[in-house]
Amino acid sequence: MSAVDTGREPFERRELVRQLLRARPDELLVVTGLGSPTYDVAAAGDDPRNFYLWGAMGSAATIGLGLALARPQARVLVVTGDGEMLMALGAFATIGVARPDNLAIAVLDNRAYGETGGQASHTAHGVDLVAMARAAGFNEAAHCDASGGFDAPRRLLHEAPGPVLAVCAIRSGENPRVMPTRDGHHLRARFREAIGVA
Repeated sequence: MSAVDTGREPFERRELVRQLLRARPDELLVVTGLGSPTYDVAAAGDDPRNFYLWGAMGSAATIGLGLALARPQARVLVVTGDGEMLMALGAFATIGVARPDNLAIAVLDNRAYGETGGQASHTAHGVDLVAMARAAGFNEAAHCDASGGFDAPRRLLHEAPGPVLAVCAIRSGENPRVMPTRDGHHLRARFREAIGVA
């Protein structure tokens, strides 16, 4: 099966994430997917309001949903990859039914399974996560690429009533890993403290 050429100009992944988290509002809570999204968010600045998922592939969107429902006064941003989002397509339906207006999902789409060797993901073969999110009832979903600059995904993810999805075309390739702590107990405790849960 051959890959589909989307014609989208990819972002440099780490710079995109840095721009998405620039001038971060106090109420923004961030959930990261497995691997590179975690390294990229940590590189943009480790923060107690970041909830890093280590080894929980496929869970970022649903954890973000639960957090958005539990904390309706906060904006919840899930930063994940195309491979992880493909593992959790059922989450689109649940999010579309729950319709939390404070949930935003950024999919960093390099059209590959970057953590397992760079095999082509389904998005490389034409699977359209934006169309799926729209069909599931997301308030807004869009493809974003570097030709439109950083403002379009920032506005969508920070300002549009949720649930929203931005599928951002990114270049494949490795960046130096910025590793936040892998101590799950510590991450949970500091996140709970940051959001005021005893």
